[in-house]
Amino acid sequence: MTSALTVGLAGVGRIGASHAETLKHLPGVDTVIVADADPERAHAAATELGARAVPDLDALFAAPLDGLIIATATDSHPELITRAVDAGIPVFCEKPVAADIQGTLDVITHLENSTVPVQIGFQRRFDAGYRAARAAIASGSLGWLHTLRATTLDPAPPPAEYIGRSGGLFRDCGVHDFDIIRWVTGHEVVEVYATGANRGAQFFADAGDVDTATVSLRLDDDTLATVSLGRYNGAGYDVRLEALGSRGNAIVGLDDRAPLTSVEPGYAPSGFPAYPGFMERFRRAYTDELAAFVSVAAGELDNPCSPADALEAFYIAEACELSRHEHRRVAVDEVRR
Repeated sequence: MTSALTVGLAGVGRIGASHAETLKHLPGVDTVIVADADPERAHAAATELGARAVPDLDALFAAPLDGLIIATATDSHPELITRAVDAGIPVFCEKPVAADIQGTLDVITHLENSTVPVQIGFQRRFDAGYRAARAAIASGSLGWLHTLRATTLDPAPPPAEYIGRSGGLFRDCGVHDFDIIRWVTGHEVVEVYATGANRGAQFFADAGDVDTATVSLRLDDDTLATVSLGRYNGAGYDVRLEALGSRGNAIVGLDDRAPLTSVEPGYAPSGFPAYPGFMERFRRAYTDELAAFVSVAAGELDNPCSPADALEAFYIAEACELSRHEHRRVAVDEVRR
């Protein structure tokens, strides 16, 4: 990298503060400037992390930025992405691009004639296990794939106020599984069947959401996949992917901290604590993701996850929501625009 960059960070909530901490230690980053809807929170984060705080987003855009990281509420993403791109500032934005398909399409249309990169945050693409699974599939060592089993189970639900604005279990949580299935296989999902249930807090049903779901997917090469999603996995944070082929398999997330309990006689549990949440499970992946963005912003690396990639995962989530409501198989093409 030829020169150190000045990176702006919009939003210093949980994920934003973690990104600020990561940026502080990344080679190639000289200065981090932060802004937040709460100026006092921005100032506190900047003081703790050795960054520079500015009072609002206008002041952030007035700074000479080489890149912008967006970790604000979803409804602000489209405006911040397009504003940065129009100013020639490379962007990293946490998923989603927008709250719905039309908003995502509007952003993509806005970017059509721009060469400014916009990287969307799907951190599993940078996890060593998922990368190894992708390499194994691409090498042919597994033979032909017949089954994929993906799991994302939270140990406890988010706050009620989050659920109401999250977009629902498929768009908020399952979208990570949908993206990674596309990425590790190199194939598209063409059909879904999704069902969900509520046995936990009433606020899920009040928001029109579910706290547990199972999805069946068919890929364009007839590989079948299942995705299990849940908010009440008391044993711990459980994120895995099983890729099963005609000659072998590759399992992601099956380590000493996987919250699995065997009841087979003679089985000795690992003794290691389960991951408490996504930040701990994917800490290294988040670091590598931001390191990639720094290289993208410096013009040294092609964009590893574009808004178009995010849209494809969003289409699958949208098809799942339609399937759940109408109790039928849904072709992903039904929700494309």
